[in-house]
Amino acid sequence: MTLTDIGTGIALVLIIEGLVYALAPSLVERLLEALRAMPLEARRNLGLLSIVTGLLLLWIFRG
Repeated sequence: MTLTDIGTGIALVLIIEGLVYALAPSLVERLLEALRAMPLEARRNLGLLSIVTGLLLLWIFRG
């Protein structure tokens, strides 16, 4: 994995997030409200699940 790969990954995340904010800002507000209503432990578990899923996908596609 090179610095170019890391930069490409970060750029893609920013593009996708930017698209969500540009195309569906009300959906983002509802999502933030739903996250605010979730218990802290559930948000932490969701974050950990996202990390594991991302690592698994990275392993599949790069391996």
